[in-house]
Amino acid sequence: MTTTLRNLTADDTAAVEHVRQFFRTYAAWLGVDLSFQGFEEEMASLPGAYAAPAGRLFYAERNGQPAGCVGIRPLSAGLCEMKRLYVEPSQRSAGVGLELALAAIKAAKEIGYKRLLLDTLPAMRVAVRLYRELGFHEAPAYYQTPIEGTMFLALDLQNWTEQEVANENLFHLFDFNRAWSNRMQESDTEYFMRLSQLQTPEYLWIGCSDSRVPANEIVGLLPGEIFVHRNVANVVVHTDLNCLSVIQFAVDALKVRHVMVVGHYGCGGVKAALNRDRVGLVDIWLRHVRDVHDKHLARVDGLPPEKRHDRLCELNVLEQVANVCQTFVVQDAWQRGQALTVHGWIYGLKDGLMRDLGFTVHRPDDLLPTYLTALEALQG
Repeated sequence: MTTTLRNLTADDTAAVEHVRQFFRTYAAWLGVDLSFQGFEEEMASLPGAYAAPAGRLFYAERNGQPAGCVGIRPLSAGLCEMKRLYVEPSQRSAGVGLELALAAIKAAKEIGYKRLLLDTLPAMRVAVRLYRELGFHEAPAYYQTPIEGTMFLALDLQNWTEQEVANENLFHLFDFNRAWSNRMQESDTEYFMRLSQLQTPEYLWIGCSDSRVPANEIVGLLPGEIFVHRNVANVVVHTDLNCLSVIQFAVDALKVRHVMVVGHYGCGGVKAALNRDRVGLVDIWLRHVRDVHDKHLARVDGLPPEKRHDRLCELNVLEQVANVCQTFVVQDAWQRGQALTVHGWIYGLKDGLMRDLGFTVHRPDDLLPTYLTALEALQG
């Protein structure tokens, strides 16, 4: 689903008529007599004061359907006004209002205006929030109005940049979200409806919080296909009720068939534990990784310094797999004959590939022999 914006001229008769209808719908929704603004004259002369070179009249379509409009018109030297921002109700929550407002602001700035003014009402909460997020501030009234409670806002165009506003309000993340949602629906129109009604993943991923290790993308699975728990350094501790609750829900309620503990090379948490760095509160959490180091001190410190970090990342995965296998949740699942396999994998940041560390446990009897075999394999 795409939104297109057009800057209208008098020649765009069909689109101008849509805008005229939007203006009238907007005025009717307000329930206010706008004759004091010369509203009927404005309707009759469109694009009128909104025409280039001093003004702009933007018309939005979404998937080929009329979606909204906004105009800017000159007020006085260096000042212009944004008017009639309107989005068709069926097209709201799709970012159309933001796109129109940004187009108006950028056009005003390109024309050379110094300040952009507008008026609105406190009851228009969504619009007020949008204006505030875009950088508008309250200003003195710039015309006489009989409407009690009218808010007057102004934007300093000389010091306004779209990048600064986007970074502060994270608009780009909503843009990316809409684009992703559109792509998913284009390939499968019923995807989100099915996803909202049922969650049946076969896999539980226990991984690191590192932003470079996104579970779904790494294994090429879609939302709904993998249940995920992440923390610093992919640690599984028997006193961590958060992690244990995730494991129980995944095993007992979702009936996952596989639990994958996935570490990654270059893990910052593991490095801090290896170097005994003091980081802060997280030091308490990383004590568990230091315990892994202490347990395998010879296997780590006997290596050249440049290889120790990677080795501790691998050993940490093995120990966390053993911890998962020793939880009451997993032990009880095996006891009742539930098909459940626990895996130990590690991901490479430099090549994007995962490596199986050879620690795969199907039942309690597998735990010790496969653990020893995986440890031995690391010596090679």
